[in-house]
Amino acid sequence: MLKTDFKTYLKDRNLKFYDDKILKIKNTLNNGGEMLDWYDINKCISPDEVIKIKNISKEIRKNCELFIVIGIGGSFLGAKAVITALKPYFKKEKPEIIFAGNSLSESYLTELISYMDDKETIINVISKSGTTLEPSIAFDIIYEKMKNKYTDDELKKRIIITTDPEKGILRKLADNNNYQSFIVPTQIGGRYSVLTAVGLLPIAVSGIDIDKLLLGIKKVNKDLAFKYATIRDSLYHQGKLVELFTFYEPKLEYFVEWLKQLFGETQGKNKKGILPSSSNNTRDLHSLGQFYQDGTPIIFETIIGIDKKGNLKNNLYKYPVEDINMIALKQVAYAHFEAGVESNVIMIDDLDEFHIGMLIYFFEIAAAAGGYLLDVNPFDQPGVTAYKKLIEKELKK
Repeated sequence: MLKTDFKTYLKDRNLKFYDDKILKIKNTLNNGGEMLDWYDINKCISPDEVIKIKNISKEIRKNCELFIVIGIGGSFLGAKAVITALKPYFKKEKPEIIFAGNSLSESYLTELISYMDDKETIINVISKSGTTLEPSIAFDIIYEKMKNKYTDDELKKRIIITTDPEKGILRKLADNNNYQSFIVPTQIGGRYSVLTAVGLLPIAVSGIDIDKLLLGIKKVNKDLAFKYATIRDSLYHQGKLVELFTFYEPKLEYFVEWLKQLFGETQGKNKKGILPSSSNNTRDLHSLGQFYQDGTPIIFETIIGIDKKGNLKNNLYKYPVEDINMIALKQVAYAHFEAGVESNVIMIDDLDEFHIGMLIYFFEIAAAAGGYLLDVNPFDQPGVTAYKKLIEKELKK
């Protein structure tokens, strides 16, 4: 299960001040409304769509060596986070899943289209608008490669489009060519879309059990997520402006990248919000640990740990490596606390589909609640458009 420790490494604070605010937030979320379909799993993803995802993913696994997911931000981070967390470090599996369209690296795209030469390939392009710069460029290049490689009939089995249900360039392309398609729900923002077809199709193609992932959502204690949101807000108002999402299992690297988008885009508005950052421990303790312990006092930590016993023995200590890792987690947190760096601790019993599902939903609730506590709209991202307009203006010259 998912357990929290909001006492050992935190100073005492009176959170009663938040009771009325949290009650109002709960009512808002429970009543539903614009951009809130992620909160109700029955609105987030229907049983029929889950079946469709599982059936198509089975066909994909049978018929391709390379599955390319084209998207950026919420259109790839959620799936990448879950797949990285749950798949083996070193075992190559069929199909190989590669993510594209999340940078403007020419060398990456050049190498990718060459890599496709001798591999049976299926692509899944994900974009609500169909016009986002990075995936648009990647899709244009990869789609041309696919058209040169396969017949029109074969393309109908090898192009999968996840986009707006009614409008946009990609919706038109899917309808005109009879390509397989899924929808990006209109009432779910990209950073909350991992538990829709946006994230679930690539996750299912990887062989991960999406039924177990969705089951984890139903077991989340929502009150713990709301409490975490109030603690974060309290720390923010005490001048703690940077949150380190700290993890002691490297497989969680992209999960934390997803968290950084989730919290950054949800709460960083109107000159408010906590800067989400990350620490891959114990590695980063040997490069940034000095600052964490003794630098500018603007940091607090949210530690994500896995509470299981280890089996791998070593000749140096009587403890297995996993147990040593847990000792490090606790003692580092204690050292930081002694130096004035407070920590929330969130533990799961194992790194599997069920517990990753719990973590996803827990943090989605906390992020949205934190946005409401800051009195910002948790579901827009007006600041993202500024740089996009400048790039577009320059490209049109």
